[in-house]
Amino acid sequence: MRALIVTNMYPTPERPALGSFVRDQVEALRRIDELQIDVFAFAPGGGRAYLDAARDLGRDHRDQRYDVVHAHFGLTAWPALAARAAAHAVTLHGTDLVHPRSRAITLAALPFQALVATVSEPLAAQLPRRVVRGQTAILPTGVDTRRFKPTPRAEARAAVNLEPTGRYLLFPADPKRPEKRHDRALALAADTQAELLTLGSTAPEQVPLYVNAANAVLVPSERESFGLAVLEALACDVPVLATPVGIAPTALEHVPGTLCAPFDAPTWRAALKPHLGSADPPRIDGRARAEPYSTDRMAARVLAAWRSL
Repeated sequence: MRALIVTNMYPTPERPALGSFVRDQVEALRRIDELQIDVFAFAPGGGRAYLDAARDLGRDHRDQRYDVVHAHFGLTAWPALAARAAAHAVTLHGTDLVHPRSRAITLAALPFQALVATVSEPLAAQLPRRVVRGQTAILPTGVDTRRFKPTPRAEARAAVNLEPTGRYLLFPADPKRPEKRHDRALALAADTQAELLTLGSTAPEQVPLYVNAANAVLVPSERESFGLAVLEALACDVPVLATPVGIAPTALEHVPGTLCAPFDAPTWRAALKPHLGSADPPRIDGRARAEPYSTDRMAARVLAAWRSL
């Protein structure tokens, strides 16, 4: 089976963290013997970027015909139509359905898709069925459990130049994204006399080190389409506190040492106490909960969805 992935979220030397979750899924798909995967990635931007992408895609692939052309992000479904395929598909990631202008443009593209996927069930609930003429599916990108795995805390801290006995909390997102609520994490770190680490533009290969270096990971988001950071922490057996959005309620249910609750400073502060109260705070048993959402398992779900077309 030949498939082309079209996306405006893909790492570049200048922006190594951009769309690393899409790249991880592509790599997992390429590990499946029966698949041949090509990628057409272009830089995010305004309307002109999508027109240029459609032109370049049509030119570069005019002699190619694919079994499936699969776009990541709703607006990208439009230029993806420039590539010839037996079926076109799209995965919606969140902003494409939440932002008013992006939502309107995205919904207009969905009748032309044989498969419309979302990364989570809550996001699927925001999808009006009247505009979908093809199949639907839930297709998370998944957590790369080959990269996100337990590493001794001392080793991880040494690798990223952190103090061996420091009190570190990790905010695994860009502070500039308001829905991630960096303000909540910052206040909690101040309350607990811990240093708050943030990822922002951190190179993807260093992210697992920061997760393993942290006493705990904080995900106090207002909304999450999926919430990959929760699974990345679980895959590393690192305590994680999250608001009940995205995958968090399912992933954290009955996992000792974690918290899934609306943000409330006293409650979260109390949950952090055992993770900040010793020089060698305990890990959690979380990896088994993350495994069902690995990139390899999620790639198998993508393949099954393609086969159904």
